[in-house]
Amino acid sequence: MEGEIFARVALAIVLLIAGCVMIWMGQAAASGRLSRNRLAGIRIPSTMASEEAWRAAHIRARVPIVSSGYAAFACAIFALLPVSMPAVMTGISVGCAVMVGLVLYGAVVGSRAARAVALRQESASEMQE
Repeated sequence: MEGEIFARVALAIVLLIAGCVMIWMGQAAASGRLSRNRLAGIRIPSTMASEEAWRAAHIRARVPIVSSGYAAFACAIFALLPVSMPAVMTGISVGCAVMVGLVLYGAVVGSRAARAVALRQESASEMQE
């Protein structure tokens, strides 16, 4: 029983840290405090093309990315509920699937925003020629 309690607390701590990282990253990238880098953020060719594309993508993806952090918080709370371990694992699995879905949705809408920036930049350069 003591090992199960330790496992639940450790799992809750990991999920809380993951949630904090996701919330911070979503807010920092959207506000411009997290610039293009090779470690954190939506790092695909369209978002890495320019600082403007990076920022547009993260502004658009902010809500789903931050929401994934709150989903991690919900999972952490679920880990500490007095229910059976199979129920905890099922709940956390569902919560993690929600987190992944939100992050993927954020990447899709962010990519679309970055591509729109690229199209605007292309059209502006064509008009100057």
